[in-house]
Amino acid sequence: MALTAETESRLYRSLRAAAGAVAHLVALGFPTAVAVLARPGSSLFSWHPLLMALAVSPAPPPPRLPATSPCCAPFSFLMTEALLIFSPETSLLRSFSRKVKVRVHWVLQLLALLCALLGLGVITYNKHLNGKAHFVTWHGLTGLLTVLYAGGQCMGGVLLLYPKLMKNWTLAKLKLYHATSGLVGYLLGCASLMLGMCSLWFTTSVTSVSWYLAMLCPLLTSLVIMNQVSNAYLYRKRSQH
Repeated sequence: MALTAETESRLYRSLRAAAGAVAHLVALGFPTAVAVLARPGSSLFSWHPLLMALAVSPAPPPPRLPATSPCCAPFSFLMTEALLIFSPETSLLRSFSRKVKVRVHWVLQLLALLCALLGLGVITYNKHLNGKAHFVTWHGLTGLLTVLYAGGQCMGGVLLLYPKLMKNWTLAKLKLYHATSGLVGYLLGCASLMLGMCSLWFTTSVTSVSWYLAMLCPLLTSLVIMNQVSNAYLYRKRSQH
């Protein structure tokens, strides 16, 4: 029996809600696992994966190779939650006004940027102390680009608070560009995480099925965020033409 349009719509919303709930669990579970593996305070390097996990995406540290570990800058807890705030199905602040959501989004994004900058500073100083080269791997280069991109994205968000600064741009257009550029930054962070998972130190620490499950985590959250942004902005824009 064919599904009615209403049934399909309910099924689609239910699937989105389920995927969003899993994304929340992943966003919280990754940093928790990293904290257990990193043991913050055990070394200078131990703060790097934890800070990056809080900011964006986690990459468990190699316990025996802290000096040669690549810089990790993906997107898991703060960044993911900052974006999921606007999800109509899974936002933790669904009952709050959009004004409140925007403020919380700003706070989470700034905290994510702060953690990312601190994490980048820790790994850079740690490599300096150990005489190691900086940003010589694709993972490290992508991670650096992600942090710089996140900084630019936060600066671009200021235009949404003061849209009069861009007189030739409508507020709707600014929101569209901010959302789509933010999605690009998020995917860039996920790419950095996955590159880090292919490194020797990660594959030594996380093996077998656990490695594949770890790789699925950024894929899942990126799909959820892509679906959210496309439904909120891109699909709506196409339907208006």
